[in-house]
Amino acid sequence: MRALITGGAGFIGSNLADRLAGEGCEVVVFDALARPGVERNLTWLQDRHGSKIIDVRADVRDGRAVAEAARKVDVVFHLAAQVAVTTSLVDPVDDFEINVRGALNVLEAARRENTPVIFASTNKVYGDLADVPLDLVGEAYRPQDASLRARGVSEQRPLDFHTPYGCSKGAADQYVLDYARSFGLPTCVLRMSCIYGPRQMGTEDQGWVAHFLIRALEGQPIVIYGDGRQVRDILDVGDAVQAYLSAWKRIGQVSGRAFNLGGGPANAISLLQLVAYIEELTGRKVEGGFSEWRAGDQRYYVSDPSLARRELQLPEPREWRAGVAALADWLAVERGHAPARQPAEAM
Repeated sequence: MRALITGGAGFIGSNLADRLAGEGCEVVVFDALARPGVERNLTWLQDRHGSKIIDVRADVRDGRAVAEAARKVDVVFHLAAQVAVTTSLVDPVDDFEINVRGALNVLEAARRENTPVIFASTNKVYGDLADVPLDLVGEAYRPQDASLRARGVSEQRPLDFHTPYGCSKGAADQYVLDYARSFGLPTCVLRMSCIYGPRQMGTEDQGWVAHFLIRALEGQPIVIYGDGRQVRDILDVGDAVQAYLSAWKRIGQVSGRAFNLGGGPANAISLLQLVAYIEELTGRKVEGGFSEWRAGDQRYYVSDPSLARRELQLPEPREWRAGVAALADWLAVERGHAPARQPAEAM
């Protein structure tokens, strides 16, 4: 078997490539290596899997390169993207070209080969959820609606694109679903909440769990945009990889459908709650401050993962404290620090 992963040297892409290659699959790692640090992920993959990793250094905006890479593969995982809301506000045209034109290039290449496409979408397709009444409970916002608190946001939530990033990812999301309707191409969309784990190059703009840990491990202050009480459900990358593989395995049953992918209410935390846990892990106070809310930021977003778990036959996800503690240790070793101390509940 041979798989094509666009953005294959990125955080999720490299973890997915590692899993596939470890199971004997040839993996075409298609990546422009534009994000700082991802070349280390590619080297890591090559060192681990040798000739099973096929390195294609190209951009998804290059339709010919995409078409060539998509020849004679059994599946396309389309993960390559412009991933930051802030960047999309600075250059919305470039954001469009990467996220929409790039997705169309992938879909057209896959359509010529009749190859399944599994697409990495985002919770941002649901907008800022400003219509959801919230209460402030301790250090976190919570929906007043008991059902929403218990289950999270389902796929029945109307789409509502905010910011150029939300528009570009939302447009690509809908194109992927429509290619199943219009052309019979087997496709599936995974609308991800916050994924975290090893090989994540966290920055202020993307990958906040890793970013907070990196800053804390290096003794640097953390800037929180908003009041820190905004809530997200976080999901370990190993669980996300399993979802992508399950979507491919079950593409005949799930083609043309979108699923919310996240840790769910059991793994929902506020930014302030994560900071408190990092202090517990490291045994020292995290310094920092606050800045203005960012455009389109959701006070509360927690996925209802029940449909994905049922239809993709997914196991219960890793508990967030254990996953964050493992990421802290990985980042510490990767950056030459002593492993972070793990409290008893993370062991």
